[in-house]
Amino acid sequence: MKILMVCLGNICRSPIAHGVMDDLIKKEGLDWEVDSAGTGGYHIGQHPDLRSIATAKKYGIDISPHKARKFIPADFKRFDQIFVMDNNNYSAVVSLAKDAKERAKVKLFIPENQVQDPYFDDALFEPVFEQITTQCEKLLKHLKKENE
Repeated sequence: MKILMVCLGNICRSPIAHGVMDDLIKKEGLDWEVDSAGTGGYHIGQHPDLRSIATAKKYGIDISPHKARKFIPADFKRFDQIFVMDNNNYSAVVSLAKDAKERAKVKLFIPENQVQDPYFDDALFEPVFEQITTQCEKLLKHLKKENE
């Protein structure tokens, strides 16, 4: 299973989701791959936001080595599941799909909700981390069941 987490700049939400899911997958002993990307190219090559790094580190997850990259159409071939953090990310990724099969890989990370971008509000990093962690746990259970 190859999973891609996507947000806008690939420095806040998606690196957290990438790190949390990777940590959960390793704890389960699964041979799955997780990566993350952004729909915008604002931070290509940069490490995650320092607030994201600090929040993840508080929970024992090191996302500091990550370097931001932009989502590219080749990601549709490389990944089985593409999870986006909000409706804008969804629209941006789906617009690059060449067919229904590629569009079907793209899903909202939290189907009934959106993960708020914490970039402009320091107070949001902790709740966003908790929201992402809860959803990663649910997703892992679902994807494991789906792949049995």
